[in-house]
Amino acid sequence: MPLDPQVKSLLDGLAQAGGPKLHELSPPEAREVYRGLVAFDQPEEVARVDNRVVSNGDHDVPVRVYTPLAAVGGHAPLLLWLHGGGWVIGDLDTADATARALANRSGAVVVSVGYRLAPEYRAPHSLEDCLAVLMWAVQEAEVLGVDSDRVAVGGDSAGGNLAALLCHRVRDDCGPEIDFQLLVYPVVDLTLSHPSVDENAEGYLLTKDLLRWFVDCYLGDQDPKSGAVSPLWAASLADLPPALIITAEFDPLRDEGEAYAEALRKAGVEVQVTRYEGEIHGFLGLAAILPDGAQALEQAGAALRAALH
Repeated sequence: MPLDPQVKSLLDGLAQAGGPKLHELSPPEAREVYRGLVAFDQPEEVARVDNRVVSNGDHDVPVRVYTPLAAVGGHAPLLLWLHGGGWVIGDLDTADATARALANRSGAVVVSVGYRLAPEYRAPHSLEDCLAVLMWAVQEAEVLGVDSDRVAVGGDSAGGNLAALLCHRVRDDCGPEIDFQLLVYPVVDLTLSHPSVDENAEGYLLTKDLLRWFVDCYLGDQDPKSGAVSPLWAASLADLPPALIITAEFDPLRDEGEAYAEALRKAGVEVQVTRYEGEIHGFLGLAAILPDGAQALEQAGAALRAALH
C-alpha cells in the first residue's frame, strides 16, 4: 500500500524545514527538538490529572496519573503507560495526549512513567524505574482508585520494549499479576537485524541511523542479544499476559514486532497483531492529525476494556 498521503505531507514538510537530524545532536538537544515535534498535540479532557513522585532507591521517578472521564465500576483498572523515544528522548509531557486518550477509551486509570533516560542512565535503569512504579501503583491502589487485580502495561516504541520486559520480570520474579500488554510498534530485538530495518531505513521519520544511535546510547557495551534488553531473545515467552501488538507498514521496527507476536503465539500466549498499512513509526502519537492514529487508539482502548473489564 502507498504511504498515507497525510503522512507524506508531514514528512515533506519536515524535510523542507531542514535542520540537523536527531542523532547528530546531543541527547539534551534531541529531547528539546522532540518536544517541539509533539507541541501541536491537543490533549483531551480527563476527570483528573495528578503529578506524583515514586521513590526507587536513591532516585525519585516522576509519574502522572490520569483518571478517565467515565471509569467503569467503583475502582477502575490500572494501565501503566511507558512512553517512547528510544530510551533517550521523551517524557511525561510528550506522552500526555496519548495517556489521556487511552484513559478515556479504556476506562482505566493511566499511570504514565517518567523513567530515567540514556545515555546518562543506561539499561537497566529505565526498567527498574518502571518496575518500582508498578509495585507502587499496586500498593497504592486504594489511594489511586484502581483495582489491583486488573492491571495492564503498555508502551510505544522503546516504551513497548520496557512494557514487554516488565511482563518478563513480573513473571520470573513473582511480582504483581499483569493481565494484558499493549505493545505499540515495540523495539523487541536490539540487534536491528530484521529486513524492515533496511527496507525502511530512510525517509520515514524513524531511520536506521537514529535507531542505531538510540541503541548505542541505551546499551553501551551490553549485549543486544540478551533477553534482559531484547524480549525476542528471552529464553522463554511462555506464561506471559495476552497481548495486542500494533505495527506500521513503513516502520523499521515492523518485522520484529510481528516476529514477537508469532513467537508469543508459539509459546501459547494469546496475541492479536494489527499492521496499519501506509503508516509510519509514531503514527499513534499523531492521532490529532492522522485518522489511522485515532483508529489505533480506539482499537487499543477496546482491547484494554475487553481484557480488564
